Amino acid sequence: MRKQAAKKRPLQPDPRFQDEMVTRFINNILRRGKKSLASKIFYQAIDLITQQTGEDGYEVWKRALSNVMPAIEVRSRRIGGATFQIPTEVRPDRKISLSMKWLISYAKERHGKSMAEKLAAEIIAASKGEGGAFKKKEDTHRMAEANKAFSHFRI
Repeated sequence: MRKQAAKKRPLQPDPRFQDEMVTRFINNILRRGKKSLASKIFYQAIDLITQQTGEDGYEVWKRALSNVMPAIEVRSRRIGGATFQIPTEVRPDRKISLSMKWLISYAKERHGKSMAEKLAAEIIAASKGEGGAFKKKEDTHRMAEANKAFSHFRI
């Protein structure tokens, strides 16, 4: 490494739930610096979840996030002219960021009127163990399982 790694900057907890994870999720929704719009989308989605499920939307969101977190993933490594997909454990920080990115990207692909509605639908599906983001996690695990034979190449 040429320089010292950048230090992690602490996030401010969000005003409604006092949770840094919510702030991080809102920052992932964020486009073109419009944070107020991103937070509006998230809070509307949480309210929609509360209406549709009858449970606390915040708790459903946390359950969905934990359901989508991958435990292992495959990383490409070039050994002797051949590239192998080597299964490796996912760092705790990366688990969180992957699950957030998957939830948001698969929510964007859904059919619905507003982004808040699409996000709410994806979060509800993920909390039940369904939906695109959960399927992505399952595919990642399946890929790692298929390439378990190459795990001895791990660094």
